[in-house]
Amino acid sequence: MDTGTHIVMGVALGGLATLDPVVANDNELFQAILIGTVVGSHAPDFDTVLKLKNNAVYLRHHRGITHSMPAVVLWGIAIPSLIHAFMPEVSFFHLWLWSFIAVILHVFVDVFNAYGTQAYRPFTRRWVAYGFINTFDPYIFGLHVIGILAWMFGANPGYTWIIIYMILALYYVKRYLDKRSIVKKIHQKYPDVVEIATSPTLKQNYWRLAITTDTHLFAGRAVDGQIEIVDEFERVPLPQNKVMEIAQQDKNVSAFLSFSPVYNWEINMYDDFTEVRFIDLRYRSRDYYPFVAVVQVDDNDRIMNSYTGWIFSEKKLQSKLLVDDPSLL
Repeated sequence: MDTGTHIVMGVALGGLATLDPVVANDNELFQAILIGTVVGSHAPDFDTVLKLKNNAVYLRHHRGITHSMPAVVLWGIAIPSLIHAFMPEVSFFHLWLWSFIAVILHVFVDVFNAYGTQAYRPFTRRWVAYGFINTFDPYIFGLHVIGILAWMFGANPGYTWIIIYMILALYYVKRYLDKRSIVKKIHQKYPDVVEIATSPTLKQNYWRLAITTDTHLFAGRAVDGQIEIVDEFERVPLPQNKVMEIAQQDKNVSAFLSFSPVYNWEINMYDDFTEVRFIDLRYRSRDYYPFVAVVQVDDNDRIMNSYTGWIFSEKKLQSKLLVDDPSLL
């Protein structure tokens, strides 16, 4: 989820903690827990700082090891321990419990996005992306804002958040059923489907789709439950040649390939270099695929430039590739 949603979820957990009589009767403990739940609900995303290094490092590691099972345990210990060092008189057990729940909730809600996480590490490095909740869902965020406002105006926080989270549980079920209906229709249309990537949008009735069959790749959308295919590509294995071998060794391309489950590729030859482009098909927007990896290899088999990330125009992409040192991207 987005940063704002994670933070309001931390506030909500702080309110839920007041259902515990020990917390409700100890204002200092409540304050410590509220700090722990807000920090814990955002902590796994501290890896966003990796973007300061370059996109390749960020793409390979964001929502990776920081969202893994060992990391969840470490976050769950480190956060309350740090808070307890400044507030040693409060109950460490209660502080640890709610801070740990906040970290778990962060990783839990992230697996329902199209981006996903490596939540099952160290057992597998597979990206878990169930793809039926948008990274920013206005209904989820809006209900949290309503809950916070109700709390501010005197509503009982514990019962307020129980009601809201019961509504959200039903909402998650509803979105899951929406996705299942779409997937069923795709299987009816394409019996040889290998994989389906769904990306919900801000609109409840609009989903982006990337479909892999035995022979083709399809980019499409589901609007009001109707499947529309907007692009079709023949599914061709990566060629076994020198340029492609060099391209796959590039850090930007390697990071992209480690993350993207469904992509098309193309090779374009120019006077002085050959360009290899990888295009993620999950995020088509306004006739453009914004998530790409591009590498340019000169005639001496040396990488000239490369880039991976989100780009919303060809002009902007070319400006990125003109940077002399790709590590600065």
